[in-house]
Amino acid sequence: MNRDFAIECESLGRIYRSGSIPGRGRETVALSDLTVQVPNGVVFGLLGPNGAGKTTTIRILSTLLTPTSGSARVLGYDVVKQAKQVRERIGFILGGDRGLYGRLTGKQNVRYFGALNRLNPKTAKRRANELLERVGLASAADTLVEEYSRGMKQRLHIARGLLTDPEVIFMDEPTIGLDPMGAQELRQYIPELVGQGKTILLTTHYMLEADMLCDEIALIDRGRLVALGTPDEIKRNFSRLTIFEIVVNQTTETLTAELSNIDGVQHVEASAEGIFQKITIAVKAGVDARDKIQATIGVQRIENLVARDPTLEEAYVSILT
Repeated sequence: MNRDFAIECESLGRIYRSGSIPGRGRETVALSDLTVQVPNGVVFGLLGPNGAGKTTTIRILSTLLTPTSGSARVLGYDVVKQAKQVRERIGFILGGDRGLYGRLTGKQNVRYFGALNRLNPKTAKRRANELLERVGLASAADTLVEEYSRGMKQRLHIARGLLTDPEVIFMDEPTIGLDPMGAQELRQYIPELVGQGKTILLTTHYMLEADMLCDEIALIDRGRLVALGTPDEIKRNFSRLTIFEIVVNQTTETLTAELSNIDGVQHVEASAEGIFQKITIAVKAGVDARDKIQATIGVQRIENLVARDPTLEEAYVSILT
């Protein structure tokens, strides 16, 4: 059993079939030939647009779905052949209202999930009290969950996911619904969990969050892996972009279109910045477009011009378009 990696996927695939007659139903490829290895004690980001295969991957890794092809292991245990051992070592933090019972209080929800995970009542009670305090729900512990706000429900998801002190935690858009303070608290808590030796697989649509938290990122699209590396590697090596940020003191109605027509320019965005206008231009790496950009705008109209690496969001968009 290899415990060097917390998660291993080898040529993992999943096809959904509709219809009951073999060979006549429609097939949808949700995941195709996914191969990744996640070391122990890291935050690993699984990013991609809706329908890319992120949820399918998590469902396979958490033993809720059987792969059509390939294999996957969590902490060395095969997710199909050793599903029980996998379930005993993982936790979930979901986004939204899924998986909570509105007619139970917050404390009852957590203790109920403790019973489902075969925690003895004394341990479940202690863990429930500790975690509800940790996520800021101690004062609402005896309130029915149907009366919780969306952010409170999300905090309860966090308490539920950590109840069994899992070694591997799947976080599926964990900050959705949280107010800025709650989201910041969770982002600060995640490194603490990693410091305790836990491994976290994170899905999120917030690129700044992914850039801040993830040690490594897998970007998938239409079920296939399209980029894998650290956030910096994704930004520099896979996006193949240079970003120019220019502040101009005077513009024209046609300037954006003129800049878009320069060879190598892939995207132009203009926005107001006080009395000036800020223009952001994405240029294909290796293309020397600075002089043409300056000539098109006019040097006398340029207040400031800088070149920088793309943000993760800019890289994400460039890779998927």
